[in-house]
Amino acid sequence: MDSVDMDVVRTATRWLSEGRRALLVTVVRTWGSSPRAPGSMLVIREDGLAVGSVSGGCIEDDLIAKVRHRGIEQRLPDTLRYGISADEAHRFGLPCGGTVELVLEPLSTMSAMPQLLNALESGRLVTRTLELSTGEVSLSPASLIDGLRFDGATLQTELGPRYRLLVIGGGQLSQYLARMAIGLDYQVTVCDPREEYADVWDVQDAALVRDMPDDVVAAMRLDARSAVVALTHDPKLDDLALMEALRTPAFYIGALGSRRNNDARRLRLREFDLDDEQIARMKGPAGLHIGSRTPPEIAISILAELTAAKNGVAVPVHMEVRFAKAGQRERLSRGCVVA
Repeated sequence: MDSVDMDVVRTATRWLSEGRRALLVTVVRTWGSSPRAPGSMLVIREDGLAVGSVSGGCIEDDLIAKVRHRGIEQRLPDTLRYGISADEAHRFGLPCGGTVELVLEPLSTMSAMPQLLNALESGRLVTRTLELSTGEVSLSPASLIDGLRFDGATLQTELGPRYRLLVIGGGQLSQYLARMAIGLDYQVTVCDPREEYADVWDVQDAALVRDMPDDVVAAMRLDARSAVVALTHDPKLDDLALMEALRTPAFYIGALGSRRNNDARRLRLREFDLDDEQIARMKGPAGLHIGSRTPPEIAISILAELTAAKNGVAVPVHMEVRFAKAGQRERLSRGCVVA
């Protein structure tokens, strides 16, 4: 879940502890284009104060207006659709043909919000199951594949901590990469034991640690919501991080450097008892081939590949830096013009 949805859970828990009534709104289905994905959440207090987002703003405004006018009348969860007609789609800022289905859940002691918040702040993935007929909620270890399941009677939502990015190296490229990743809502940790880089690090929202990279990887307990990018060009640092990261379920592991350097790195990694399947997970050179040259452009290239991996999008081989540049050199050797 992103930080916005985490704020929803935290705020809803606080309002309930203060004795306030609140309505939790969750996107459960979308048809056509929609501003927010299924699982997005909004919480509205009885006086209309709201945190979170389920659309570009117009649906929120309508829901808040209804709560202010009528209060939170319902006692059990219910569903509501927006954008069924062309007029509604235009009114609520939805693209033509877009439809959003929401579950509106009046929160109570049965909603298990304090228990959910405690689990999320402890870094655990949780499946929250809501029975619409009774309003009862149960929590269990996450087991869903797609993150959300709704059959009209039961809503199951997978909730968990923010995606994490570990960057090895504190140089200029790392600063651009960290800032952009923070903008994409990653929790960013930068590891660099070298004093000359640590002293000039100035990305305030990215934690800088000075321990050795293999120790940091082990301490972070990387999971399927974690990514690692090695940027130092120093095998003593990059290889230490990679040899540990490739044994974890991290969804993306990449390393900067030329094709030749990364081929040499793959040979070195074999000495750490990594098998072919583990080594093949490393993206090296990291990034998509977009003609990037400057540090900001290289950061965009890496984050583009990382984002595709996060979203389960298969990138054509000819777009990967390693294979794209090899193909480009082959075409040049044949006297072909490269567009």
